[in-house]
Amino acid sequence: MRRNIDILIWVFTLLIMGAGLIALYSASYHNVRVSNEVFYDQQMFAVVGILIIYLLSRVDYRFFFDAAYIFYGLNVILLVLVLVAGRHALGATRWFTFAGISFQPSEPAKLALILVLARYFAGRRPSVSLNDKDFHGGLWQDLMVPLLITGVPMLLIFKQPDLGTSLLFFGICFIMLFTSGLEYKYLLGLSACCLTALPFAWHILKDYQKDRLLVFLNPNIDPMGAGYTIIQSKIAIGSGRFFGKGWLGGTQNQLNFLPERHTDFIFSVIGEEWGLLGTLAVVSFYFVLIYCGLKIAEQVKDKFGMQLAIGIVGILTLQATINIGMVLGLCPVVGLTLPLMSYGRSSFMIFVIMIGLLLSLSKRRTIF
Repeated sequence: MRRNIDILIWVFTLLIMGAGLIALYSASYHNVRVSNEVFYDQQMFAVVGILIIYLLSRVDYRFFFDAAYIFYGLNVILLVLVLVAGRHALGATRWFTFAGISFQPSEPAKLALILVLARYFAGRRPSVSLNDKDFHGGLWQDLMVPLLITGVPMLLIFKQPDLGTSLLFFGICFIMLFTSGLEYKYLLGLSACCLTALPFAWHILKDYQKDRLLVFLNPNIDPMGAGYTIIQSKIAIGSGRFFGKGWLGGTQNQLNFLPERHTDFIFSVIGEEWGLLGTLAVVSFYFVLIYCGLKIAEQVKDKFGMQLAIGIVGILTLQATINIGMVLGLCPVVGLTLPLMSYGRSSFMIFVIMIGLLLSLSKRRTIF
């Protein structure tokens, strides 16, 4: 059974990477706006990523238990530094640039948050059985400390500004709180507080963030501005119908009507060129990967490993769902990539590392 899950993770990870490369080639094919270098760049990172997955699968994941707080602290420092000395582009300060290569600190911060919350919720060395008495210390230790741990990087990322990633951090925290054994009354209270605060949050959003929320409700209020991308995305996906227009045959893609088609809107390229069949295939790839992650979380023998698997599965599920919902017009445009498919070195490599950790968890979940 363990070997079957390992094989499934490998197969469907490679299928997702391959589908992404096919779509990236099309998005950059004889295109003046998207250079074909993005395809070759992603191809190189895919090869490196496969090697990283293999190497991490052979590392004992409990090594990351001891490194969790250090990794978290380093990422918080990077998030502070990027606000001070980072590269400003597209209205945000999110990147460091070294030797022409951009690096986005908010991406490794996702993994850092998962690791530190997994260690905190474990409350002891990861060799202790899940059957032992859980660590609980009242409202402060069970709820407020995890929220504080999450809130620091979340606020720093929101300051960049990056609303989508900051909200993703809250989603990760909520999922891991849910599986930590926290009493449901605390989770219900937290949800009620968040819903109550929503009207007040409107006033702290940037103008472009408000525009994105408004065009989500009605893209036609600004069809040539904030609503342009989502309108073109829906046209592209709808025009693909059942079988699609064929590889390199998408007009919205090839005629440059679809912005950001190599990053946030790569799913639109798949929908236009491969139709409903292609999009359902991609969704099924993610579904199998997520299912394997849940099986690992169910079978792993220690709480740190269980929470680590839940965190990885949680962020993979949230980010894929939000991205696909975004390009279909079912979610506001928040600038999240499609895991392992969209072009973006930082995001791609962090999800590669997470897949490697999942395989490490799988190999050792029946040992203890």
